[in-house]
Amino acid sequence: MADIRKAADSGELKEIAELAEKIWHECFVGIISEEQIDYMVEKFQSYSAMTEQTASQGYSYYAVRDGGELCGYIGMNPEDGERFFLSKLYLRKDKRGRGVASEMLERVFAEARAAGKSSVYLTVNKHNRHAIDVYIKKGFRMVDEAVTDIGGGFVMDDYIMEYFLLESSGC
Repeated sequence: MADIRKAADSGELKEIAELAEKIWHECFVGIISEEQIDYMVEKFQSYSAMTEQTASQGYSYYAVRDGGELCGYIGMNPEDGERFFLSKLYLRKDKRGRGVASEMLERVFAEARAAGKSSVYLTVNKHNRHAIDVYIKKGFRMVDEAVTDIGGGFVMDDYIMEYFLLESSGC
């Protein structure tokens, strides 16, 4: 079972950012250009970006460890309204297929329920077939699509997927 804990301090956040750069360069090759990977890592996944997101945008980051080794991370934001935003859920390739990602998603769902939200949504690159298939298998549905200009001459071409949390009936 993976150990999933909220990032305890700036040192752990820095460690997560270093892992993010490695994972992004293994995950997105062939989906987006190397230049866009570098740009997006710096803009959204770097230590300075994560620090800003946690300090002023309501984000929380969670370190995922397997056997004591950092192997993944989650970034989430409860946002206003009924929806909970799953911004980042990444796991090293060598740890996939072992149930760790499912544990990560269950943690996200638990955090969303604790925040009183009715659903969890995320954005996923339209060409990231593996991630799309995983999310569909876990019960997410495609609800929209979005093309977002992120600067630097780049856009994110994404599906918006949503998972509806079921209320406990008390039975």
